[in-house]
Amino acid sequence: MSVPTDFNDRLLSLGLARVSEAAAHASAQLIGHGDEKAADQAAVNAMREQLNALDIRGVVVIGEGERDEAPMLYIGEEVGTGEGPAVDIALDPLEGTTLTAKDMPNALTVIAMAPRGTMLHAPDVYMDKLAIGPGYPKDVVTLDMTPTERVNALAKAKGCTNRDITCCILERPRHEDLIEEVRATGAAIRLITDGDVAGIIHCAEPDVTNIDMYMGSGGAPEGVLAASALKCMGGQMWGKLLFRNDDERGRAKKAGITDLDKIYGRDDMVRADVIFAATGVTNGSILRGVKRNPKFLETETVLMRSKTGSVRHMIYRNPIR
Repeated sequence: MSVPTDFNDRLLSLGLARVSEAAAHASAQLIGHGDEKAADQAAVNAMREQLNALDIRGVVVIGEGERDEAPMLYIGEEVGTGEGPAVDIALDPLEGTTLTAKDMPNALTVIAMAPRGTMLHAPDVYMDKLAIGPGYPKDVVTLDMTPTERVNALAKAKGCTNRDITCCILERPRHEDLIEEVRATGAAIRLITDGDVAGIIHCAEPDVTNIDMYMGSGGAPEGVLAASALKCMGGQMWGKLLFRNDDERGRAKKAGITDLDKIYGRDDMVRADVIFAATGVTNGSILRGVKRNPKFLETETVLMRSKTGSVRHMIYRNPIR
């Protein structure tokens, strides 16, 4: 079966940016108000409204749960006008609900789009993730390696010592052993409290972020979104689904996954050209947060296309009426 490559990505890219911006505007009204659910719902409502204005036949393959969890943007939900190209959509209306509620850095709205049938339908389970930036030989590090072996291999490929390597890891009790082992190699660690999509994107621009490698487990849906970004920016990524019980294994089978032990590379998670947009909600290391003014709201959005490798940072000023 041939993989479709053309889905009017150039024409749709600006529309995708508008979707991301609308979600950021909506959730920004709740920054620092301590209500995660309200902030998330505001982003969902705005994202759905804008998606339904696009001339696409879209299906949400990475969303916010199953159909019975509506009114969130659920997996399998059809969006768009019903005209235009058939596309898969991966989204996180608010990547960092806690960050938004507490007015902490790096909350984003995130969305990616690719031709129909080309994105991994990742169930809502954990995924063991590993990512590095561009410019390295293929598979210089792998999920089969220990954390120590990964640091050693990356330092050798980079031509530096382990002390010059910085790893980004989500700060969770489940990562205590991982953190201890990485620090024992001499490498530095940047811990993040939430938002591993942003954490993985950091690897794509190590000269800017000083992050060389991301490792650790987090949500599988966020893994597909991160792979979409790296497909545009360059870099390598691997993921393996982690299952804690039969219910989670059943979810994977329902999503069409038959090999539960498979290690997915970046291009297994996103098998064709993709467009990706993210807008800052709170100030962060990737994007500025929503700026309020008595007369306007100002946002910063990154818009990327894998077909051209283009990465655009756009400032959008929306008058308040």
